[in-house]
Amino acid sequence: MIKTFPLNKKPLKIKRALISVYDKTGIVELAKSLVSFNIEIISTGGTEKTLRELGVPVTNVSEYTGFPEIMDGRVKTINPLIEGGILGFRDVHLEEAKKHKIKWIDLVICNLYPFSETIARKNCEISLALENIDIGGPTMIRSAAKNIGWVCVVVNPNDYKKIGEELSETKTIPFKLRRNLSTKAFGHTAQYDAIIHNYLKKEKFPDKISLSFDKHSVMRYGENPTQEAAAYQAPNNKGNNILTAKMHQGKPLSYNNIMDADAALNCIKEFNSTACVVVKHANPCGVSIGGHDIVKVFKQAFNADKLSAFGGVIALNKTCNKQIADEISKVFVELVVAPGFDSDALELLEKKKNLRVLSTGKILKREDATELRNINGGILIQDADLSSLSKNDLKLVTDRKVDAEDISTMLFGWKVLKHIKSNAILTVKNKSTVGVGAGQVSRVDAVDIAIKKSGINIKGSILCSDAFFPFRDSIDKISGKGIKAIVQPGGSIRDEEVIEACNEHNIAMVFTGKRCFKH
Repeated sequence: MIKTFPLNKKPLKIKRALISVYDKTGIVELAKSLVSFNIEIISTGGTEKTLRELGVPVTNVSEYTGFPEIMDGRVKTINPLIEGGILGFRDVHLEEAKKHKIKWIDLVICNLYPFSETIARKNCEISLALENIDIGGPTMIRSAAKNIGWVCVVVNPNDYKKIGEELSETKTIPFKLRRNLSTKAFGHTAQYDAIIHNYLKKEKFPDKISLSFDKHSVMRYGENPTQEAAAYQAPNNKGNNILTAKMHQGKPLSYNNIMDADAALNCIKEFNSTACVVVKHANPCGVSIGGHDIVKVFKQAFNADKLSAFGGVIALNKTCNKQIADEISKVFVELVVAPGFDSDALELLEKKKNLRVLSTGKILKREDATELRNINGGILIQDADLSSLSKNDLKLVTDRKVDAEDISTMLFGWKVLKHIKSNAILTVKNKSTVGVGAGQVSRVDAVDIAIKKSGINIKGSILCSDAFFPFRDSIDKISGKGIKAIVQPGGSIRDEEVIEACNEHNIAMVFTGKRCFKH
């Protein structure tokens, strides 16, 4: 049975500190402050060198323990004089400490080599990665974090100021602060281990998973004012995404802003040609691609469904110029994201104080990734849908034929369709969306909405469906509307019935053999 002892919650006087940090931000200033309070400093390697060169009196760990660093520096702080000095209870283990000549270490300042930066290097070999796994550091941090009754641990330079203030005001560190810093310390080592675990694992879906994220921002609320919310990002996240985008103006991003902007950015990454995506409630409501005229493409996307675009998010994959900024100034949208903005465009947009303006740099192709969804009691994980469709995947199943332009429009529509919530029906024409029927529990209802949204522009359009038609009723509803072709996965037991309906109404139909549900 494990012995338990009363936890010391009294303010802690600091007499001796151990400093070993990779990130040396602010460490010299803190060390000088500690010395001014007559606190002895023990240190290792590069940290000791930095402190000594700048005039901070410091004792080397090897000198302190009487034992040299060995095995190419692999073993230096794992020593009873170090670990005993951190882990011992000052009231219970005093005599034992005296017997073994162990001195108490009251403050541990330590952070770890960023393993994630090592493995991000091009052609990083596993041998290099393994050599950059810190062992002594996590041991010291965890030891100090465990013994919060008698030790204070600091892993983040942002907390140095608070330590200095407490010592300056009271000459001690209160228990409440020690507990708070202990929590951060365990989070620091947990994240470190998670990154290592994720690097070493080979299976896509291993028996255990480790999640590690850093807080990006706290929002005023989540989807609704009754919900609290915060955004977190992957460690050393340098990807082409909303959380790394530069914000030029506007209020802080809300939960819904981030969700919608992420949806818009994911959709626009489908296209190499000039493109604009307008998103409302995480669904594209207007998408258009074209040549080099970004202004024309923007207008086509926005005008595809002006009503839904009200209060939406606009994403461009080319620089936002003054002409587009002038058009945006005439309407209400929440956010604009683009690779960059001309200076005169930013000047125009500044007049709309509440408009959020973000630049991402060059918009890159979507990367291979996994998607996580919370459910009660756990999570679901799947690959992101990076599937593509080519003309070779298309199979004509009706009497009426399709031409090269129709096929090109179908491939455009399919890229948009992947980003519309199921059940999804989309009409497209001239490389622009015409009508979007999103998120319906019935495919027939989705068809109704897409037809209504299309209006008079439906004539000559192509209808895209994210899953097969289970009955011919949707085809009968489409007849006479001017839709010339349908693209859908196929695979229903009633495919022949649906094909027959298309032939009756002189509508071409193409099967993709691929479904693109998005829940």
